[in-house]
Amino acid sequence: MQQKPILLTILDVLSIVGLGVSTYFALVYAPPEAVMGNVQRVFYFHVGTAWVGMIGFILAAVSGIAYLVAKDARWDRFEVAAIEVSAMFFFITIVLGSIWAYPVWNTWWTWDPRLTTAAVTELIYIAYFMLRAGIEDPEKRARFGAVYALLGGLSAPVTFMVIRLFRTIHPVVVGNGNPEAQGGFDMSEKMLAAMFVALGAFTILFIDLIWHRIRMGNLEEKVEQLKLEVSM
Repeated sequence: MQQKPILLTILDVLSIVGLGVSTYFALVYAPPEAVMGNVQRVFYFHVGTAWVGMIGFILAAVSGIAYLVAKDARWDRFEVAAIEVSAMFFFITIVLGSIWAYPVWNTWWTWDPRLTTAAVTELIYIAYFMLRAGIEDPEKRARFGAVYALLGGLSAPVTFMVIRLFRTIHPVVVGNGNPEAQGGFDMSEKMLAAMFVALGAFTILFIDLIWHRIRMGNLEEKVEQLKLEVSM
């Protein structure tokens, strides 16, 4: 059994504290939005989870390139960890967005460009695990996974930019957005503080979960090697 690093234990504690502080800032410190009221508070967690989800998909694409160049299994384990954690956060992003959308748009879901690309991105990475599960050879699995992660990584910037390139009802809170967007709002200083605290808290949690997942990947690889040795 791997000994748990002290730094990882510290990250565990910081993650819990960070989520607690972020919850306080979102639910208590930040004022209710003038038009939407308290439902707008979902925004802070929605942005936080979307941020780490996007970053993880991009990091997975970079690690895929690194694996194809170096053929080092450590890059493959990092890639798997990044995609697994990010897919979880991105799913939470979609759910939180639906919770916000119902009172604001009067519907849980609409095939708006942002929502559509977000759903496609999530499905792309669900298919990533289906691809890996269907390949038994470790090297072949890692190679195909790296190529898939590289191509799938293109969906992250597309999802981010789509509301800035096309007519959409999804608001752009930071930066100029489409005037027809529904649900946009200006942030006060307290709202900005709550958003940045959420970004920091979810970033710490993301790093913490990635580290835990990599350690699990190391154990999985050892188990797989033992199975191969037994079967020979």
